[in-house]
Amino acid sequence: MVQTYGVAPAREEVDSNAAPGADSESSALLGGGGAAVGQGTAKREGHATLTSSVSNLANTIIGSGMLTFPLALASAGIIPGVITCLFSGSVAAFGLYLLSACARKAPHRRASFFAVANLTFPRAAVFFDAAIAIKCFGVSISYLIIIKSLLPNVVASLYHDLTSPDTNPPAWALDGRNWITLLMVILVPLAFLRHLDSLRHTSYVALFSVGYLLVIVIVCYFRPLAGSTPAGEIHLIKFTPNFVSTFPIQVFAFTCAQNLFPIFNEVKTNSQRRMNIVIGTSIGSATLTYEIIAVFGYLTFGSRVGANIIAMYPSTSLFIAVGQLAIAILVLFSYPLQVHPCRNCLDKVFHFGEPTGSVKRVTEEEDAEGLDDEHAHADMSPLKHTILTSAIIASGFTIAYFVDDLKMVLSFVGSTGSTTISFILPGLFYWKMTRNDPSASKLLNRAALALAAYGAFILVFWCVLSRHD
Repeated sequence: MVQTYGVAPAREEVDSNAAPGADSESSALLGGGGAAVGQGTAKREGHATLTSSVSNLANTIIGSGMLTFPLALASAGIIPGVITCLFSGSVAAFGLYLLSACARKAPHRRASFFAVANLTFPRAAVFFDAAIAIKCFGVSISYLIIIKSLLPNVVASLYHDLTSPDTNPPAWALDGRNWITLLMVILVPLAFLRHLDSLRHTSYVALFSVGYLLVIVIVCYFRPLAGSTPAGEIHLIKFTPNFVSTFPIQVFAFTCAQNLFPIFNEVKTNSQRRMNIVIGTSIGSATLTYEIIAVFGYLTFGSRVGANIIAMYPSTSLFIAVGQLAIAILVLFSYPLQVHPCRNCLDKVFHFGEPTGSVKRVTEEEDAEGLDDEHAHADMSPLKHTILTSAIIASGFTIAYFVDDLKMVLSFVGSTGSTTISFILPGLFYWKMTRNDPSASKLLNRAALALAAYGAFILVFWCVLSRHD
């Protein structure tokens, strides 16, 4: 008996700590149990811990967009704002769950958008990866531009706080181009790392910066700083026209699907139960962070809150200046998390070898011994890894160095790409994989299709809104 490569039964790593049958549900979800792996067979294994996986995914989610959440509350009131944030996080978590379920049909620990697309929409697989690469590349440029515009202000604030207020920092320190050039010494080695888990330490530092920002908004609510903007009106429910433009910001603030597959491939035990823990903890921590910043920021400034909560506090305070530095660190260490998926997607787009989606016939014996890995897309060669990474960094740095505002383009690329990889593709992938599977839940299948429709609606809505603006 033979099997067709690409549609072989899912193979799962069984969590030794799980109760018997703990993974039977996820195994049956997409068509049931795989063959046992032969003893003594060397297979790709993951080495990332649960903590590092959660940290990397949470760092991918939480970015500078969290600073706009108080404005989102001001546009609708506390109750609707809190509810929409919870809703956006729940929908994003559902999309990640669908992707993790689809990843089990890909070759062993080689899951990717390209691999899953080859099982569902093979003709469009390369276009999906190209779109994701463009999205991640655009976001990485925006991070460099944020660093370029933010660090001169941080330096000026810290310099005045630590020295005499009448003295000014050196002219070179007030040029953002110099800073992104210097910081490339840190970013380049990080961007060249092959595995997402290798970025866990920078993610820890970035999340510590997020914690400092939480301390700022909480402390400044209970003990307002001298010179702060007086609070405006505060409403539990009051919808304003700005709600139309702030709601998509909450939706896109949970984007992290581009790094879900690398985490699935690298985590030690990638059973569905363990992946649910990674997804739930990451989305849950991001939601809690957003809610705290939104509520305390809005309660501090009310209707007078601006689009950047940290800019509302007086920069003459060393406490706030360090907070601005924390934002720069957060953005700095988020940059490699965009380069990594961008490179992986470009690898699929510019794959010169045998197409990953080609059909191979694999015997049951080969499948049982894990030899289907031979037909999976090979690891990126060192030369290709170097060329792609260098091209991404060099082109992104050049654009960020000479351009100060790519807001319109980056907003469009980020919003369309975020919607596609977070909602449309997860919904379509899962719907296509399970629509003819009698063992799969029909309700879940329909919910997946509804998620894709929701993503299409958000995409059209944002495009219309952007054109109107």
